[in-house]
Amino acid sequence: MLIFEQTPVFVRWLQALRDSTVRARVLARVRAAQLGYFGDCEAVGGGVYEMRIHRGPGYRVYFSRRGKVIYLLLAGGDKTTQPRDIQRARQLAHDLKSED
Repeated sequence: MLIFEQTPVFVRWLQALRDSTVRARVLARVRAAQLGYFGDCEAVGGGVYEMRIHRGPGYRVYFSRRGKVIYLLLAGGDKTTQPRDIQRARQLAHDLKSED
């Protein structure tokens, strides 16, 4: 099983989702990824990947990889805020890599 760690930014985004069904869908996708089933994902640069959830406005979960089995859930968003979310996720990945 893969290990996923959550940044405070991701936790705040997840908690701010008003629709509990969407929140459950996001968590189900993360659980599937923990088992190695990433589904619809795409590299967005800077070592950051976008996990796409085709529901509502097109939710996104941004993550990066650390080592062989650890992944960091960096941030989340939707299609309407995608460019800003990608920039924020890249910056978080860079900052966290600098701390190592």
